[in-house]
Amino acid sequence: MTMRSTQGLLSEAWYAAIRSKDLAPAKPYHAEIMEEHVVLWRETSGKVVALEDRCAHRNTPLSEGIIVNSCIECPYHGWRYDGQGRCQGIPGENIDGEPSFKVRVDSFPVQEKDGLVWVWMGRNTAPSREPVDMPKWNDASWDCYYMVTDFENNVTNLIQNFMDVPHTVYVHRHSFRKQKKLKVAADVETNAEGVCVTYHQTQDSIGMGIAAKILNPKKRPMQHTDKFLYPNTSRVDYTFGNDETGFIITSTCTPFSALRTRVYTLISHKLGIPALRFLGRIIFPSYTRKVIQEDVWIMKVNGNNLKRLQNPSTTSTLVDFGHICVENIRDAAVEGKSPSDLPVKTKRMEFWV
Repeated sequence: MTMRSTQGLLSEAWYAAIRSKDLAPAKPYHAEIMEEHVVLWRETSGKVVALEDRCAHRNTPLSEGIIVNSCIECPYHGWRYDGQGRCQGIPGENIDGEPSFKVRVDSFPVQEKDGLVWVWMGRNTAPSREPVDMPKWNDASWDCYYMVTDFENNVTNLIQNFMDVPHTVYVHRHSFRKQKKLKVAADVETNAEGVCVTYHQTQDSIGMGIAAKILNPKKRPMQHTDKFLYPNTSRVDYTFGNDETGFIITSTCTPFSALRTRVYTLISHKLGIPALRFLGRIIFPSYTRKVIQEDVWIMKVNGNNLKRLQNPSTTSTLVDFGHICVENIRDAAVEGKSPSDLPVKTKRMEFWV
């Protein structure tokens, strides 16, 4: 039984499989989502399709085959399948290869949106909503790029990490934030979309060195929100002044298995001044890669301990309220409850950074 079969409503969702630009024409791509193996390719029309990555004949991975006339051909005996999973050719059966019986493999709904190819993992259910919005992807006044990163931990822990302010003064002390002994108040609210944390510390700042100066050269007040977008995405917004400049980090998580996850992180930044915008395009990709690799490390050492410990317990404080909400919502989804089925929760919290 795969992870997909045991995750309740968490399976009824879109998961990113690959960046659109990385899916080459006429070349199959293998993806792993919730322990299911999926093969994707582009038909001659450009449309992306996805099937279970196995041939119905001898279970050879179709992703090792080739694309022929928009169909995928198994490398073992040449069986061919169209984008709906229907077998269209069995060369060894007769002279023209026409199948004499109906055979198929499972197909998956696919959508391209905001630079990603998304696969719907619901079992026998049509998609009930659109993939999550990846902000500013089509806004010419913002610059956007993706980072694709593999983590050795689960989706819940990663979402909590991406929304976690207190850890930044320790894990990212040399790259993102130094401890300033600032008192920060924040409001946490759950809703039908997930969780929203609104911070009330306009004098806070993000980044260090030249990155911080580029983001907020005029030292305008900062607005900061963290959101968990059910079921598998976090969004962290920093805007300065009256939205003159901004920096948004949106991370959508695709679980391979219980403690292996691929994260597609969209970095969106608006710097306004052309010279700063040009400089940001040069500096931010390497800078954000450094920061995220620090999260890769802490999530790996945390994940290693989760593997070692049996039924580990945790101790939480008020600062963890938003994280607990994320965990409760995802746990409830496994049991068949959506965020709209749960009571709304609100709480003010204070902490020091």
